[in-house]
Amino acid sequence: QVQLVESGGGLVQAGGSLRLSCVASGRTFSSYVMGWFRQAPGKEREFVAAISPAAVYTDYTDSVKGRFTISRDNAKNTVYLRMNSLKLVDTAVYYCATPAQTGWARLRRVSEYDYWGQGTQVTVSS
Repeated sequence: QVQLVESGGGLVQAGGSLRLSCVASGRTFSSYVMGWFRQAPGKEREFVAAISPAAVYTDYTDSVKGRFTISRDNAKNTVYLRMNSLKLVDTAVYYCATPAQTGWARLRRVSEYDYWGQGTQVTVSS
């Protein structure tokens, strides 16, 4: 059974930085896309970033390009999201997710991911 456990969220001032981590278990981590999504109160869950199995390709939503960096350590079964220059609008619960199929594809829809973590809260204050 695939399990994803996020950590690293917290309260940070605008302009600050955080690094989220997501540890995966239950299958061969290095064969699958890993993604980060977020959900703000009253809003739909939205795509943030994704990384290919071998970390050759990355994909970001426009609002985080240049500020967030997704990376992975396949030896540690862990995907990271480094968030710099945080803004109030980045406040949300952040989820890591992974699809059931192997290989790289540009996956941005919630429905394209099959396994989800429990989420970690990121709150950006002024």
